[in-house]
Amino acid sequence: MDTENVEKEDLKSGNKKWSVKRVAIVAVFIALSAVGAMIKIPSPIGSIGLDSCPGYFVAVAFGGVEGALVIAIGHLLSAAVVGFPLTIPIHLGVAASMALWAFTIRFFSKKGHFGLWIGVVVATLLNTFATGLFFLPIGGWAMYITTVPSLIVASAVNTILAAVAFQAVKGSKLLSK
Repeated sequence: MDTENVEKEDLKSGNKKWSVKRVAIVAVFIALSAVGAMIKIPSPIGSIGLDSCPGYFVAVAFGGVEGALVIAIGHLLSAAVVGFPLTIPIHLGVAASMALWAFTIRFFSKKGHFGLWIGVVVATLLNTFATGLFFLPIGGWAMYITTVPSLIVASAVNTILAAVAFQAVKGSKLLSK
């Protein structure tokens, strides 16, 4: 049974509980986010890494809620590795915004192959320019402007890797629930 049908059946039956398999999938991808959190993209703040790729992949492959959870926890792990340089409240805001971008890429991916790539572009731009606004209280426009190049590279790498990985396994048994 494919992911979309499982989601529809769960909604019809009122089943809002997470299955063991669903929890395991999220846990495995959170672990992958932790690994990605150790791979940093050089930046002025140090918390930019490859932690969000698994979250974007999960959003596209398994669902927006799952992807949002993975990507938010992944960001917090990446920030924790370097000591929350922007403060915990700001990193919580960044994590929440990244969760929104996971829903965004999921939304566009439902439009087919071409939609997935539009989602990659939209999520990359939102993660770069909208999420980057969280830097303003800490370092002003100077920090925002100096961080944008690192953010766009990291965002593009994360979303593109997730999309390529999804394209490689879509239609396989690996994505069935």
